[in-house]
Amino acid sequence: MDGILSANTETAMTDDKSWPIDSKPTANVTWQKTTLDRQRRAKLLGQRPVVIWFTGLSGSGKSTIANELDILLHAEGRHTAILDGDNVRMGLNRDLGFTDADRVENMRRVAEVARLMLDAGLIVIVSFISPFRLERESARNLIDAEDFVEVFIDTPLQVCIDRDPKGLYGKAYRGEVKNFTGIDSAYEVPLAPEVHLKTVGASPAGNASEIMYYLKRCRWAERA
Repeated sequence: MDGILSANTETAMTDDKSWPIDSKPTANVTWQKTTLDRQRRAKLLGQRPVVIWFTGLSGSGKSTIANELDILLHAEGRHTAILDGDNVRMGLNRDLGFTDADRVENMRRVAEVARLMLDAGLIVIVSFISPFRLERESARNLIDAEDFVEVFIDTPLQVCIDRDPKGLYGKAYRGEVKNFTGIDSAYEVPLAPEVHLKTVGASPAGNASEIMYYLKRCRWAERA
């Protein structure tokens, strides 16, 4: 069975499965403004908040590298939070499956949570397969492009299959797991991520250091 990876510039998603970035507020609901804004909260924490969005295949190393980056940021006194795909699906998104529509809703909820954490002044590390290009762009626009760093964890599909740390690729090939990214559900490769990490021949700590270098070079990791 061949894997499904897409480098096409056109998204494989249809409009009816996307979530609008400028949707109208729910009826009879008004946004409650607060006195303290993101800038004041960030100043209190002494940092510049940002969402660092990891995307890549299952088994590519996203969670491991995200954890290494979290350690590096913590060592420098930064206030962080990690939103990990499996962990979020065990709680907030436990009602969602793996159909295209559920994957879109999964990302929409996570993007909203990431934005709330960003408003609290945190450096937010999001580690999700997030396979669809349109939804990643929707997340960027929701959060604000200037506060969004996309990190593509580029690990070849065959390497992920060989690793198979959770045994999911084996189940997907046996037909025990449906809609598995890279096997019978598409993964749309990022076209222009801020950080593009090739993991083969590199260590998770080394990959995390590359992200840290980017953050410092772009002044994300400096004191506010």
